[in-house]
Amino acid sequence: MSTAPIDVYFWPTPNGIKITIMLEECGLAYKLIPVNIGKGEQFKPDFLKIAPNNRMPAIVDPDGPGGKPISVFESGAILQYLGRKTGKFYPADERKRVAVDEWVFWQMAGLGPMAGQANHFRNYAPEKVPYGINRYTDEVNRLYGVLNKQLEGRDYICGEYTIADMMSFPWVRRYETQGQDIAEFPNIAKWLDRMNARPAVARGVAAGADLRSPTYSLGQDKEAQKILFGQRARK
Repeated sequence: MSTAPIDVYFWPTPNGIKITIMLEECGLAYKLIPVNIGKGEQFKPDFLKIAPNNRMPAIVDPDGPGGKPISVFESGAILQYLGRKTGKFYPADERKRVAVDEWVFWQMAGLGPMAGQANHFRNYAPEKVPYGINRYTDEVNRLYGVLNKQLEGRDYICGEYTIADMMSFPWVRRYETQGQDIAEFPNIAKWLDRMNARPAVARGVAAGADLRSPTYSLGQDKEAQKILFGQRARK
């Protein structure tokens, strides 16, 4: 396998951190290419060529299939690709892979979007909308309940440590911003401790942390909010 670094178009968000965790766990060389989403860098033409949904993260692997470069966007697709590339954390056995895929799509379609909406209405919305706050906070609570039940008697989501854990962890670690009391979910609390204790996870979380000031608050950055919120189709 080539040692040429993988380009990672990145900003320190939950979806970005998924990628750095996986790369650290796999021991793959990578180079962070910052995409400051608060300044609209995700709309630059060069970035849109590899990420047409104008969202980070995205990667360019110079040693893709057939030894030719390949670009991949969408965090779930990236982790599945890296799992196939390395043979790590993404089972080759079809039954086991289906089980992992179920939780990959659960996170992509449910946990991530709902947690993001809860965080938005609770912390960023210019006006408090009780219905929105309650709707998304309750749905995240329901999803945490599903995950807590799945973790009963298991160290990790699918028993063995897989990309399913790497995908959910960056969202769940921010439970307070989503209005959740982790004491309600003891199995998740233990799983969070287990995840935090993994050295590669700690390195993945720390990667690129210096790109944003520790005191930065999107809730106070009105210019970034104009760029990030209320987007419509761009001609």
